[in-house]
Formats: sequence, structure tokens, C-alpha cells
Amino acid sequence: MAKVVVIGAGMGGMACAARLAVKRHQVTVVEQSSTYGGKLGTFERDGFVFDTGPSLVTLPAVYRDLFLKTGGELEESIDLVDLEPAFGYRFPDGTTVDMPGVDFSACARALGDALGGTAADDWNAFMRRAAQIWQVTRRPFLEAPLTGLGDLLPLARNVSDVRTVAPFTSLRSLAKQYLHDPRLQMLVDRYATYTGSDPRRAPAALATVPYVEQTFGAYHVSGGVRRLADALHARTLERGVGYRFDADVAEVVTTSGGVTGVRLVDGEVIDADVVVANADATHLYRDLVHDPRTAKALSSLRRATPSLSGFVLLLAVRGRTPGLRHHNVWFPQDYDAEFDAIFGRHAKPVDDPTIYVCAPDDDRMRPDADHESWFVLVNAPRHGTSGETGTIDWTAPGLAESYHDRVLAVMADRGYDVRDRLLWSEIRTPADLERDTRAPGGAIYGTSSNGPRAAFLRPTNRSPVPGLYLVGGSAHPGGGLPLVGISADIVAQMIGRA
Repeated sequence: MAKVVVIGAGMGGMACAARLAVKRHQVTVVEQSSTYGGKLGTFERDGFVFDTGPSLVTLPAVYRDLFLKTGGELEESIDLVDLEPAFGYRFPDGTTVDMPGVDFSACARALGDALGGTAADDWNAFMRRAAQIWQVTRRPFLEAPLTGLGDLLPLARNVSDVRTVAPFTSLRSLAKQYLHDPRLQMLVDRYATYTGSDPRRAPAALATVPYVEQTFGAYHVSGGVRRLADALHARTLERGVGYRFDADVAEVVTTSGGVTGVRLVDGEVIDADVVVANADATHLYRDLVHDPRTAKALSSLRRATPSLSGFVLLLAVRGRTPGLRHHNVWFPQDYDAEFDAIFGRHAKPVDDPTIYVCAPDDDRMRPDADHESWFVLVNAPRHGTSGETGTIDWTAPGLAESYHDRVLAVMADRGYDVRDRLLWSEIRTPADLERDTRAPGGAIYGTSSNGPRAAFLRPTNRSPVPGLYLVGGSAHPGGGLPLVGISADIVAQMIGRA
């Protein structure tokens, strides 16, 4: 039995803590804030409830496995709701599509009915290619530790598999090979943003994201996705995991033999045989670990492109909105201009952004049936005050408020004007995300997937320091609820064998 300290009570940290506790390790989670959940947050006011982080559950098998192996079935703890339809898309020409929550053939039919031409056949062909990529990459890229190019030698020896994955092809280029309608290409571009990336540079392997969504289903959690964090926190307590909230870690203490514990900002040292960091990897290696063995890992992070951030509005809306779906995406005229504004040398708020709105038809998330809780997200440059590429100063006087008004105006232009129905709104900028989660610049996913080597610039789960492990969205295999859950399983298995 090892004494384990987990830094951070996000979903990755709690999932790893639960798995380690059932292996009879002594686990303590230290969290700099006053609550658990990390980016999977919630906000409540006047009976309106908002998920402030992830708002979609995909690949639920990851959490079903976690809950089953730590004490009971997932559905005993939360109410998982199938979404049908799951998404409402609006394209720049005004065309709309209601996308089913599962079955890519049904999605293809919906796209064909709305867009015409060869859209249905094209989408089916694209999804068949995505399915092949999923089969090739699922084990080596997602479910196993990735320590370097050597891990992929078996894949490299199979020419057919290499052609399937097309490692030097971008997601944008792959989409153009299969999809003749520019609106379908725009739809695929959106999936690059699931990893905070630019579709012109993100790898073709991200075609697996819509494949997973449309094959394994899109789900909501009754009461909000935050309830998943509540359930996981309760499960860890049942397994004997201890928590220290408002406990800010100043340093991971190391010796030549490896980690020996963590030191809090108040000077207290908590001894540990193993430390699992559910902190942003850049923050960990730059600020918390002062050990020359991590220099190469930090250098790799500095070569990677940080992920984009997000500008968020929480809107309390009076009345009901015809045609509004649970998840809504309203595309701009010029998608490339959005990525140029975010990732370019002279970053700026996107003038005509893609707008994502999550408006659950969930009585537990609104004061009554005559109101709606809208979570509005637009892609945004990271926060920064030193002029670093891809950053702007989101704390500049008046910027957040003026951009709030701009986003509402764009929504109105696209047929969803809620300004005269707005009871109140809350603004969350990338600067707020950085402050609340310690994600540098508010980068949602740590590093992006931009470039063919991006997977190898993302930190591995086992650090160069013996006894120090990384879990969560900024480490392998990446961000999003499913991958964070997979990373927890990988780390728990590593420690179980250590």
C-alpha cells in the first residue's frame, strides 16, 4: 500500500483517486479551491442552473467502467439521458439541421434531407473512414500509455494502418477528400475545437470525435453534467479518499530517489510515496516541480501550441425559444477568420464567431417551464498581458462587457435575439478560467492538437521523476470527459504495477 497525494480534485484526479483507493492505497486529494470538480463547474442563481464546463457526455462506457469497478453501477448514481435530437446546426446560408444523438447513418439521412446533393452518401463514407481510424488508433493512442514514437512502431510497420490514419493529413484536408458540400466541411472543422485546435493543422485522426459521438451516443445528466462530479466525489468518499480543500500546493518535493510529498503554500509538507498531478501540465512543470529531470518535458510543452480558450455567457432567459435544441451551433460566414483571430500573431476577439448554446430542457436547471438557462460559448484567444502569440488581455477595462454585447448582437443576426427577454447575464472570460483552474491563459485543453507531432508534445502520464504521475486533460491522452477518465485508468494501472 502506498501513500498517495493527488493534486487537484478535477474529474481526472477524483477518478484516479477512486481507482487507487480500491487497490488499497491511502489517498489524499489536495485542492486549491473550496470545492471539487475542476473545470466541471456549476453556477446557480434565482433557480437558473448552468454547467460552466463540459456540457455533453460521450463514450459513457468510460465512466460506467469506473463506477462499476469502484463500487456500483453509474446509473445508480446519476440519471443519464439520451439526447434526441442532440444538436441543432445553423449554417451561414440559413440552412438548419437537427442532428440525431446516435447512429451516424441516421445523421447522414438528416444531413441529406437538409443539404441535398450527395451529403448523405458523403457523410456515410467519411464516417466509415473515421471508424477505420478509430479501430487502428484506439488502443495505442488512447487506452495505453504513450511514451514516445517507439510505442507506435507496430503501427508504423503496417502500411495499410498508416494510410488509414494519414498522420500528415489535416482534419480539414481529410474532410475535403470525402465531403463535397462546404457546409459539411464546416461541420467537421468544428470537431477540431473539441481539442482546442485549428482544423487546418489538427490531425485527420480527430475524425474519430464525430464517429464516437454518433456511434456511442450523446448524453445529458439530469440536473446538469456537474452531477457526474457530485457522484464521483461521493464515490471517492465511500472508498475512504480524504480531501483537503483550500490547500494550495506550492511545490512537489523531490529527492534523487523521486517524490517525497508536496509542500503547501502555508509551509505544511504532506508526505507521499506517490504524487498524482491533476494540475495543468505546464503549471506543474514550470511552477511546482523544481527538478532538472523535468526540463525536457517542459521544453516539449513550450514547443507545443496551447489550446484555444473560451468566452462564456450565462443567460437567464424569459420565455421559451421555438426550434432551440439541447446543443446548438450557429456557424459564421468565415470560419478561417475565426481561427486566424485566435491562433494568429495578432490575436483578437472573434468578430463573427461560431456560437455554441447549451439550453437543456431540464426542469432541474431552471426556475420553471417558462424560462431557459443558456450557456453560451465562443472560441477565444487565451488571456495574457505580455503580448505572447495567441493571447490578449481579457482584463482590459470594458473589453469583456463590450464583447458580451457583440456576442448578443451576433446571436440576434442569426435569428436568436434574446436581448429583450434577458433577465440577467454572467460573463466568464479566459482570465477567469485561468484564475479559477490554474490553466495558463485559460487554455481549456492544455496544448492543442495542432501539427502531426502534437500527440508526442503532450506530457506523458509517467513523469521523468519517479513516483510523479500526470492525469487529466493536459496530459495523455487529452481533454474532454472520456479521455480524462481514460487517463485516470492508465495512471491507476501504472501505480498498481509500480
